[in-house]
Amino acid sequence: MNLPRLGLVAATLLAIAGCSQSGDQAQAPQPAQAPADASAQKLDTYRQLVRIGNDEMAVTMGKEIVSRYPGSAAAQEVQQSLPAIEKRYTENSEKNRLAGLWLYQVSPMAGGTQSTATIYSSQPAGDDRVRLVLRRHTEWGQSAFLFSSGHGFVCKANCTLKASFDGKPGGIKAFAPSTGEPALLFNDDKGFIAQLEKAKKITIDVTLQDGEKKETLVYEVGGFDPAKWQPVAKSAKKK
Repeated sequence: MNLPRLGLVAATLLAIAGCSQSGDQAQAPQPAQAPADASAQKLDTYRQLVRIGNDEMAVTMGKEIVSRYPGSAAAQEVQQSLPAIEKRYTENSEKNRLAGLWLYQVSPMAGGTQSTATIYSSQPAGDDRVRLVLRRHTEWGQSAFLFSSGHGFVCKANCTLKASFDGKPGGIKAFAPSTGEPALLFNDDKGFIAQLEKAKKITIDVTLQDGEKKETLVYEVGGFDPAKWQPVAKSAKKK
């Protein structure tokens, strides 16, 4: 009499176990679905970034989608627009970098007011940088010159500096100021500025007084904005 009861209990336990396993399997997460959901969410973010014109973040998000979800519908959509956005972002970043190399100021100066556009050499860098300055002054007029943080340049009376404008060789006639500042003033400031406005990179060979060291100065001038170099009114001549 006990055997049938034991058999019935065993069958019941097996049925319960089977139901439990079946329930666990039904409740188990489906990992294949998660990446698809994540890529869709990131794609939505990517679309919004593109819509508001945030190229930097759009490029970052787009590259992440393509890298993490290759072959997905999200990656395929991103690959249609990402190259053009990345190109635009790269070009604008470089444009902003070049523009940021220039500093424009209007300030009082002995004898009047001056307006300057200044850029430091990209080479040499650090403490050895040499400034290239475009200046307008109410009394002294317009000038273009190099200004060193050291003891200046070797230039007896007048000298011709070997230079290049976007690789095209040329020369710049210059002279050292009689007042002793560590500078070299260009004889033809108008001609130099006209060439600068068309150039992306200028190199100028100089000899420094410190050890008569020869150096090639490199200026990335492509971001120059003439409109930001403000004119100044000439002072009225005293009678």
